[in-house]
Amino acid sequence: MSDSTVERVLRIEGLTARVGQTDILHGVDLEVRPGEVHAVMGPNGSGKSTLSHVLMGRPGYEVTGGSVTLDGVDLLALPTWQRARAGLFLALQHPTEVPGVSLESVVSEAARAAGRSTEGIHDLLVVEATRIGFDERFVSRPMNVDLSGGEKKRNEMLMMGSLEPKYAVLDEIDSGLDVDALAAVSRRVQEATEEDGLGVLAITHFSRLLEVLEPDQVHVLAAGRIQAVGGPELAERLEAEGYAGVLAEAGASVGLPTGVSHPGTHEAGFGEDPFADPLA
Repeated sequence: MSDSTVERVLRIEGLTARVGQTDILHGVDLEVRPGEVHAVMGPNGSGKSTLSHVLMGRPGYEVTGGSVTLDGVDLLALPTWQRARAGLFLALQHPTEVPGVSLESVVSEAARAAGRSTEGIHDLLVVEATRIGFDERFVSRPMNVDLSGGEKKRNEMLMMGSLEPKYAVLDEIDSGLDVDALAAVSRRVQEATEEDGLGVLAITHFSRLLEVLEPDQVHVLAAGRIQAVGGPELAERLEAEGYAGVLAEAGASVGLPTGVSHPGTHEAGFGEDPFADPLA
């Protein structure tokens, strides 16, 4: 099948998954097309971070049913590095420190693995740093070592902008960012959707991310399923009213953990899924 006849879409159908003996995803259905932004919001323990890890193929997460395809390619049949090569990028909730290896080296190796030239990678990273108001010296420093949480998140954006994936999964990219950094990062993602046709799946607790990165659709994930779907106004309602009313209208019998009924009450970086890192 030629590229011209392949349907461009990241399609998730009936996805179920578990960690150990615990079932977490119970049939997730979602589609992201080029240039679209889809936000996934939900209370703690709903499966948001699990969804991102399953999409990227993290060890310890077992897919028990359903399918995920990227422009017709069966993602679930591929190891993690081939999913990245197919065009999927994951911006981590908790980026890893890599002592002795610079961000430039990581991006160069990723480009080489994808069959791209590494010429000009340094200059490209400097341009990307400028676009998000980041000090270009971080390009040559050991990756994420001795950086704040917000600086690590901006490193993720440098990689995304330089590698130019087809689809990006942003797992709590807003946690740890101050107001100015959040605005810069959100604008860069928005620009990538408009300039490069990047499809975005933004996983977040906070509607503030969506004030700049305007979503085409907002999906409420609870108890491992998409319980409600709407436009940007749904995020605004969640900010004002919390999850309970929306889930009740959807007929979802979901018990919300104490203190998380209102997404706007969290502090940045708090409240990730209890199953987000089962191997730690």
